[in-house]
Amino acid sequence: MNSAILVDAVVLAAVLEADLGHHRKIGKFRLLRPLVIAAGIIPLFLKAVTTHGNGFSLEIAAASAGVILGLVAISLMTVYRSPKTGKPVSRVGLAYATLWTVVIGARAAFSYGSTHWFSHSLTTWMTQHSVTGAAITDALIFMAVTMLLTRTIGLALRARHVAHLGSGNAAPALQTA
Repeated sequence: MNSAILVDAVVLAAVLEADLGHHRKIGKFRLLRPLVIAAGIIPLFLKAVTTHGNGFSLEIAAASAGVILGLVAISLMTVYRSPKTGKPVSRVGLAYATLWTVVIGARAAFSYGSTHWFSHSLTTWMTQHSVTGAAITDALIFMAVTMLLTRTIGLALRARHVAHLGSGNAAPALQTA
């Protein structure tokens, strides 16, 4: 579970550093960095991905939750054409930072709690449902990675849409919230 906490810290730092604030340039580096992070996380931290049974269901559910949370995150982001450069930029605020912090904090609390607060209850549940510790760790990592990738894909699509809205600087902001 410690690997899940490390993944959470890396994801939170990368997302907040890249996104927090106004007029954040949407360039290749900003869109490629999460892909590089995901490519590094997956081989380093995934144990043995479960391909059947309840462990597999847990991994799928966590990845699905990551997609949903990534969509919520992108809905809290405004993407618009910069009045200075005419290129797509983004703006996020407290709600966006709070979402990422709460989600990642909850995953980290679960990881810590699984060892220190409720290990006996969790072990009992895992035994009753034939779920390994590796499946739980992998599920938490899948959730973090899919949330990050969904946010990145959504950002890229919205930036592309804004870039193609015309050549004038008066293009409206694209916000789904």
